[in-house]
Amino acid sequence: MKEKVNENIGEDHVLTSINTPLVKGAFDKSDAEKIEIIKGHFEKIMETLGLDLNDDSLAGSPERVAKMYVAEIFSGLNPLNEPKVSLFENSYKYKGMLVEKDIELYSVCEHHFVPIVGKVHVAYFANENVIGLSKINRIVQHFAKRPQVQERLTVQIVEKLKEVLNTENVACVVDAKHLCVNMRGVRDTKSSTITSRYSGLFNQNDNKSEFLKHISLDSKLDI
Repeated sequence: MKEKVNENIGEDHVLTSINTPLVKGAFDKSDAEKIEIIKGHFEKIMETLGLDLNDDSLAGSPERVAKMYVAEIFSGLNPLNEPKVSLFENSYKYKGMLVEKDIELYSVCEHHFVPIVGKVHVAYFANENVIGLSKINRIVQHFAKRPQVQERLTVQIVEKLKEVLNTENVACVVDAKHLCVNMRGVRDTKSSTITSRYSGLFNQNDNKSEFLKHISLDSKLDI
């Protein structure tokens, strides 16, 4: 019965926790050790599928995949890789809404381990300090570089920005396509998933509407 419940959770893309599920001692092994272990497991997967690892094209794939997992697409699991965030004094006393839109999103669905691709839009109201714009992108990328569920990703981005900026006034909208829906299962290539999180002043309808108006604008700033 438990296997059936777990299968349904995966097929329905259900969020089970706001925090990324990690085992105790998740970071006891070095990156090099993890790469070597994953390499061995992926060799077994490929062999089980009937692939010939003696072929020049396939011979290096287990190591390439292992390095990609640890050093790139799942590097956000390791708290040591969390970006250093710089805050600057709000010397202009800017009190309006600050919006960072169309942040590119590349993540991986934790249910089927295939890509999630889309855009992230973030906003906050400045107070005594403001954050470097590139740091918002890096925070998004950090939480995206792990097996994810879109709802959790949206919450994690907002909660981290609230912590860094010391404010409740943060909003985030994520619009993404899930290849676990597009390329398998129902195989719907047209649909996308939108999730949102509003905190503080963004729970007021006028502020929420202003934010949504900003992210709906087609800027076309090709420089």
